[in-house]
Amino acid sequence: MTAATFPQALSATDPVRYRADLEQPEPDEAETIQGLTDALHKVSATVYEDSGHAERSVHAKSHALLRGVLQVDAGLPATLAQGIFKTPGSHEVVMRFSTNPGDILNDKVSTPRGLAVKVLGVEGDRLPGSEDETSQDFVMQNAKAFTAPTPKAFLKNLKMLAGTTDKAPGLKQALSAVLRGLEKGIEAVGGESGTIKSLGGHPLTHLLGETYTTVLPLRYGEYVAKIAVVPVSPALVALKDAPVDLDDKPDGLREAMRTFFETQSAEWEIQVQLCTNLETMPIEDASKEWPEEESPFVRVATIRAEPQPAWTDARHALVDDSMAFGPWKGVVEHQPLGGVMRARKSTYTHSVDFRSQANGCPMHRLAGTADLPD
Repeated sequence: MTAATFPQALSATDPVRYRADLEQPEPDEAETIQGLTDALHKVSATVYEDSGHAERSVHAKSHALLRGVLQVDAGLPATLAQGIFKTPGSHEVVMRFSTNPGDILNDKVSTPRGLAVKVLGVEGDRLPGSEDETSQDFVMQNAKAFTAPTPKAFLKNLKMLAGTTDKAPGLKQALSAVLRGLEKGIEAVGGESGTIKSLGGHPLTHLLGETYTTVLPLRYGEYVAKIAVVPVSPALVALKDAPVDLDDKPDGLREAMRTFFETQSAEWEIQVQLCTNLETMPIEDASKEWPEEESPFVRVATIRAEPQPAWTDARHALVDDSMAFGPWKGVVEHQPLGGVMRARKSTYTHSVDFRSQANGCPMHRLAGTADLPD
């Protein structure tokens, strides 16, 4: 993914302006969301019953917990100078790299990767439920679209996955190897299957070579967009599709992240893809990839992380056990949009509440990254 320059962005079709009626909830959406909440609770409750420790219902296993600095670009055109990117300046950030399942698995069960970014010290009117916070969270995956178009379709997939939580880890590892071979064959002829990847067929590659996007749309001030975090420093670019040795290394992805950040820094661009056509860039069909030839991703900021301990027991205790990330933790100007995003509001809240109560650990809010231990 290459960011367009400002002139290219400005010459594109005028971006769609945000308005409330862009969202069209299904009549039975509340019932579907309750079903999603129940299925995700089943994942968390099963892991808690088996291990005595409550984990996130999705993206339970972290591989790096980083401090960094986000720098908003100066001179952005008006269409891009929106929300927290309106004013040039810097913000401290916490970055959590993870993989998809809600149970803690050997890394050879290879699933899609996630990145949660918590931008600290932001100003603006708050989204409901986050009024006492001062962060903006972006929850991302290494994909450009979601695996299901609607909450109802996602619920069908989730019920199946919830039933396999904490079951047959050896079989999952064997199945993952088969699915990786199948995905490799599909990609060899120019295709890709998000479903196969989600079931364990993701290639065994380095997390730092991946591009992460919000996958789903959100409000971008006066407009609507998807947001991406794209590796740009040479050391990161060199890791695109780079294999990771996981033989006898159940936490090999974490080890690779630790090794990298022992001596090297990393830089990413934050890029924005504005919605310019509601037919080809729908709000309610989460599985639709927005065509970049119609609206390219454009740089608005950078994130830089210096060498540091990428994962320690102390960071794990703070970030994994007593911090929460979610797309509804932020400002009104970045309100999540579409059915799957609406479903994330109550399901994420329920997951956080369950973790906090089961572990007897209230959620912690960082004032700054100096609070992040080594």
